[in-house]
Amino acid sequence: MEDTYNNRTSLVKGAKDMVKEAKRHAAKKVTKAVDRATDEYSSHRNYSRFQDEDEDEDIYSQQDGEGYQDNEEGSSDATEGHDDDDEIYEGEYQGIPSEGARKHKEGQVALGQPTSDATRDRKVLEEERQADEEELAQQYELIIQECGHGRFQWQLFLVLGLALMSDGVEVFVVGFVLPSAETDMCVPDSSSGWLGSIVYVGMMLGAFFWGGMSDKFGRKQCLLICMSTNGFFAFLSSFVQGYGFFLLCRLIAGFGIGGAVPIVFSFFAEVLSREKRGEHLSWLCMFWMIGEIYASAMAWAIIPHYGWSFSMGSAYQFHSWRVFVVVCALPCVCAVVALTFMPESPRFYLEVGKHDEAWMILKQIHDTNMRARGQPEKVFTVNRIKIPKQLDELVEMESGAGNRVSKFFFRIKAEIHGIYLNLMKCFNYPMRENMMRLMIVWLTLSFGYYGLSVWFPDVIKHLQADEYASKVKIHINESIEDFTFNFTLENQIHRNGLFINDRFINMKLKSVTFVDSTFRNCFFDDVSSVGSSFRNCTFIDAFFFNTDIDDSKLIDGTEVINSTFTHNKTGCQMTFDDDYSAYWVYFINFLGTLAVLPGNIVSALLMDKIGRLSMLGGSMVLSGISCFFLWFGTSESMMIFMLCLYNGLSISAWNSLDVVTTESFPTVRRGTGFGFCNALCKLAAVMGNLIFGSLVGITNAIPILMASSVLVGGGLVGLRLPDTRANVLM
Repeated sequence: MEDTYNNRTSLVKGAKDMVKEAKRHAAKKVTKAVDRATDEYSSHRNYSRFQDEDEDEDIYSQQDGEGYQDNEEGSSDATEGHDDDDEIYEGEYQGIPSEGARKHKEGQVALGQPTSDATRDRKVLEEERQADEEELAQQYELIIQECGHGRFQWQLFLVLGLALMSDGVEVFVVGFVLPSAETDMCVPDSSSGWLGSIVYVGMMLGAFFWGGMSDKFGRKQCLLICMSTNGFFAFLSSFVQGYGFFLLCRLIAGFGIGGAVPIVFSFFAEVLSREKRGEHLSWLCMFWMIGEIYASAMAWAIIPHYGWSFSMGSAYQFHSWRVFVVVCALPCVCAVVALTFMPESPRFYLEVGKHDEAWMILKQIHDTNMRARGQPEKVFTVNRIKIPKQLDELVEMESGAGNRVSKFFFRIKAEIHGIYLNLMKCFNYPMRENMMRLMIVWLTLSFGYYGLSVWFPDVIKHLQADEYASKVKIHINESIEDFTFNFTLENQIHRNGLFINDRFINMKLKSVTFVDSTFRNCFFDDVSSVGSSFRNCTFIDAFFFNTDIDDSKLIDGTEVINSTFTHNKTGCQMTFDDDYSAYWVYFINFLGTLAVLPGNIVSALLMDKIGRLSMLGGSMVLSGISCFFLWFGTSESMMIFMLCLYNGLSISAWNSLDVVTTESFPTVRRGTGFGFCNALCKLAAVMGNLIFGSLVGITNAIPILMASSVLVGGGLVGLRLPDTRANVLM
């Protein structure tokens, strides 16, 4: 009896030990399964480097299962309830464990569970995330290769191309409307030039802000917001009448479009495989050139046509340059509409831990391309993707007592601070040295390019003005009595003239100057005077009706005796009728943009063959050398030829710099880093406009030597950048 009791006690004790051991091994299996679901995926393509742990687990499972499968009816808590029909088919999406369940597991310390992240050193967690990002980069490259390159990439190419085209239009629309807008709004010389700088300031702020925001809230969402902002305020600016309000609208429009370049290149690069990235990013750059051509062609076709305008009284004038501003907003509107039909970047979703959304978009890319190839039956075999470890962020919270305005500004301040902290990581080792080189290349290329883009047209205008002045007709001591002037007087100087009982009716004075002349009993009706003035003249018993002759044109001691002014024209008068120089300036810009086309094609075809750095450095050095030969350009035709040559050489540098910058930053900081570099580009543009613009008509040597030296120096620094051709997108 005692032996039976002892045997029974031993049996119960052994059973309890077996249950405890089974629970311990079951817990290990659950932990292993959770880690596997997060750290690896299985696919039909047999990615061997991600299957090493599968083999280890099979061995581990076989060892753990020995002694617990003595009969077919045996089961454990981990396998209880499993049905043989619950198969997981190849390519079927399996998802990842819920965040709540994973946090619950990580918070336990019993049964061999890991401790929570709060108790671990943050540096260790960042190292783990870095390792996860490196593994994800390799895995994502294989997934994009499986998705293929086809219809989806070309659709996104066209949509993002429209956004990039809008940026190119915004840069050049300012230069084209600047003379007309300042004349139309009666802007004094002391305030002129603000329009050209204010847009670049807005674009500089927008590039930094929207580039950083795209790393937190997504490429598509931020691009939609910034493009909508640009389109709305660009359209609004065409209707406002005051110069101050017009500046404000263009500033906000520039702030919106500033985010286009960093977001567009980051977005498109994240759906391209490594072997396709350089070439197709270069083809995407062509849309910026198309924006230039579009703006130049529209300016040439619209602005000189003064008849394309209407007015409502004398207070509201809608001239042809305003029509041009409306037309230039159309690419932005089209980009916003098309972008609403495109998905978010799957690479961004993986970076922020949104595994399910990323998988669905990658499957959409795969299925779209396979259907276009005539292979709709091909299955997307990826079912689990590595996601980096998500680190908690410390967010400063404001008390709930504040109003909505204060909360809004507090939120903006917090977001800008977050962008700044993310940017500072770009200057950490080992990226610090490369970041400094990138900054130098961006600054030098932008300073030379935008500075010369301002200097070229102004120099050509200066040459035209000198030629125009050389053809002036001078009339001295003329006496005209009882004559009717009903035709246009242009480019003339009248000295010591005497006009008695003359009638000036329905006529125009273009660049006409009257000096020491006398007008007695003269009648002026519907007279427009553009660039004309009366210096030290005398008006006796004269009558002015519906003219623009006022105190600003009666200068240098001009006397008005017993004369009457009625129904004077208000505002500044502008006209392009028969103005050959206006057509010629826009046509020159159109030729300069067309010269970019061969350089774009060459850079796209050779980007992956000769390398990004060789193209970047070589193009900048050749551009600098071509600038030096401007020293010998004494004629207008010679300057136009050098403009076309310079544009054709410099475009390859821009394309390669865009590609290198995109590939130099990890996904979590790609928008921030690119946005910062693009902000430096706009800062250099402002500096170039101010410095080069102040030297027009004074000397040609300083602008030429300055542009040549910075371009050659920047090209030599660009050759020291790391080659990113073999990089996967971290």
